[in-house]
Amino acid sequence: MPNQGGEAVDGPPADLPCLEKLDSPSGSPPTASLSSLMELHNCVSNLSLAHEIIVNRDFCFKPTTPSEDSLEGRVTQIVHQVFWDILQEQLTSDPPNYDHAVILLQEVKTMLQSLLLPHHVKLRAEIDEVLDMALIRQQVDHGALDLHRLAGYVIDAMANLCAPVRDSQVRALRQLEEPVELLREIFGVLDLMKADMVNFTIQSLRPHLLQQAAQYERAKFQQILDKQPASLDCTTDWLKAAFSEEASAARQQSECPGPVSATAVLNRAYMSLLHWDPENKQYPETVLMDRERLDALGLRLQMLVLEASVLLLTSAQCGAAVLSLQGFVGKLRQATTALLQGSHTRQADLKGALQSLGEATLQQVTEAQRDLEGAALPPESLDLLKRQISELWKLDNPVRSLIGERVQASLQAMLQGGQAKRSAELPSPLGLVSAELAQLRTAFGRIVHFNQRVFGPFYAPILRKLMFPPGDAEAGDDSR
Repeated sequence: MPNQGGEAVDGPPADLPCLEKLDSPSGSPPTASLSSLMELHNCVSNLSLAHEIIVNRDFCFKPTTPSEDSLEGRVTQIVHQVFWDILQEQLTSDPPNYDHAVILLQEVKTMLQSLLLPHHVKLRAEIDEVLDMALIRQQVDHGALDLHRLAGYVIDAMANLCAPVRDSQVRALRQLEEPVELLREIFGVLDLMKADMVNFTIQSLRPHLLQQAAQYERAKFQQILDKQPASLDCTTDWLKAAFSEEASAARQQSECPGPVSATAVLNRAYMSLLHWDPENKQYPETVLMDRERLDALGLRLQMLVLEASVLLLTSAQCGAAVLSLQGFVGKLRQATTALLQGSHTRQADLKGALQSLGEATLQQVTEAQRDLEGAALPPESLDLLKRQISELWKLDNPVRSLIGERVQASLQAMLQGGQAKRSAELPSPLGLVSAELAQLRTAFGRIVHFNQRVFGPFYAPILRKLMFPPGDAEAGDDSR
């Protein structure tokens, strides 16, 4: 995605939909009809799906099956088993009853046809000829249906159409002799092949989707806004909070601060998403589709801060020689990740995990000094290191705060300066986690810049009202 970080808020481009209805109405909204609610639901679903395809490069469809332990899973299993038992009973009766088998063959034919591409002209004609349902019904009437021959042809067609990853599963079908089991497994593999075809189509269309993604998402969100005018309320509160914090920071830095920058407000707002309080349910609507990704980045950010803090404390107490020992930093980071994993959500869990990490760090430091054949650290220094690591659970811990500020500055530099500042030299000990920090910045920057491309025109009038209140409307027009 091109970096268009600060351009969206200066003025909407000409291809944007009408943004006349950005103000939320006062009072209770009118009761919506069922049809309008369904239409709104479909609009939101389409928007979420399109966004996931664009943003998640690993996005793929997978056949979904309910959990076997769930009620849905048990009911589904029972219904399917009853169906296949009935088919088994029909095929083993004397004479065999092929009513269900014919229906399944028709379904197999339809599924095979759905996998065909335009250049499969010969194979399409062949499938129509071999799986001619009128002819199959005549064969049933005359007792001449060869189910194994038809199943063999279906397997051959699947082998021609399947992705290489399915070759072994298709070959396994040839080993099955019992007709019910064979048909059952054929359907299972065909379901997987359909998912493969959908994913192949998505990957093929992705370059074209990228070109139209921003306009499509913007138009879809406008439709949602037309049906639900309150769909920007949380976004407005989010930007108001960022504006207040930015204005307060400007006043602290200067007695006569200049006007607050819209770009600075947006950057501060985006940064707040990495530290979002899970108890705060008022998440901005325009970023809601990326919440799971942003929450994950927030946890990675916390982990990097703690890792760098442990490295800084260890370096201060033990000296650079220990950190430079081959494999020491890697082992210490592995221990940090293993012991702190999942401990971020509750302070009590983090406190206990850091105590264990302190003990593990002392053990590694002792082993490292033994390898260096140097003088061992005095017990009081080891106790101090352990205590310092254990106290990192406090949000106001000076070491944790220092590292956090440096990481924040690195992310801010990325938002403000784009690619030019992403490779800036990082101070120690952040240099030891530079690769992970670079990945985090890239992922965060991709989300932010695409979000600005899509929703910048929706943010512009909100920011304009914050920066130029109604009494300053004239000044706002002049400034624009």
